[in-house]
Amino acid sequence: MRQAGRRQPEAATEPAGGVGSFVVERRSGLGVLAVAIAAIVAGGFAWQRFGPDVRQQPEFLLRPENVILTGQPDWVNVDIAAEALRDASLDASLPLDDPELARRLARAFDVHPWVRSVDRVEVKSPAAAFVTITCREPVAMVRVPGGLLPVDGEGVVLPSDGFTPEEAASYPVVAGVSSLPQGPAGAAWGDPVVEQAVAVVAVTRPEWQPLDLVECRLVTAGQHGSWELVNASGMAIAFGSAPGQERRDEQGMAEKIATLKQLATAGPVSEPVDLREVSPHREAAAAPPNAAEAPADSATAEEPGLTLP
Repeated sequence: MRQAGRRQPEAATEPAGGVGSFVVERRSGLGVLAVAIAAIVAGGFAWQRFGPDVRQQPEFLLRPENVILTGQPDWVNVDIAAEALRDASLDASLPLDDPELARRLARAFDVHPWVRSVDRVEVKSPAAAFVTITCREPVAMVRVPGGLLPVDGEGVVLPSDGFTPEEAASYPVVAGVSSLPQGPAGAAWGDPVVEQAVAVVAVTRPEWQPLDLVECRLVTAGQHGSWELVNASGMAIAFGSAPGQERRDEQGMAEKIATLKQLATAGPVSEPVDLREVSPHREAAAAPPNAAEAPADSATAEEPGLTLP
């Protein structure tokens, strides 16, 4: 029997933000997550089924004609892009989703004998690739048995099939090299004599045309090899050592070049010239002041091992 005035227990209620709210919120989040996972799984199945067909669409395939090369100079008469892609077996359609595609393209161009460096490779969609390179520049032709081999300013051998006979004849000829290249085109010759020769040619090149020079000839081999420049008439200009290897008894490189420039103003030489000879002005500058007036019996002159100029 219910007692009058006694209240029945009320249903328990949870404060806002309690366990119920937590569960509701988590259920909502789990539902969204489940939908997302389902979408990913469905997308994966769809890609497995239809992906190969999509990858074969033109906009997802990089073709050789869509590789755009920048940096090939006029003196290179071959198609660097075509040769690089062919030699690397990349001259077919390549999928854009290949994560190694840019690296493979860079490697293909980097090993081409005309390429000094690969500066940029960018792959874009729709299918296209942009490659920027810096090429080697020929500075001389080295005479070898059977013909001439082109080299750049670092003594790297360049492809000889990229020159016509007329083009080859327009470059300075290096004579007196007894070695042959130690590697293929694109590799260094491997002989210090060739490095000396291209250094001499590079520093004297502005004067070759006015002096009608045609050949840089080795006279004396060795660490301090001696070179001479020969004009079309066979007249020789004794140049001496290569830059940075001058002997103490020969003129410095700056003086040699200054003398060569003076000769160039008068045109081709008609008699032998020796750039190695030290000018009287240099000898005077090298002598200490009042050396001639120094007394013969001075204490300094009597010191053993000391030689006055």
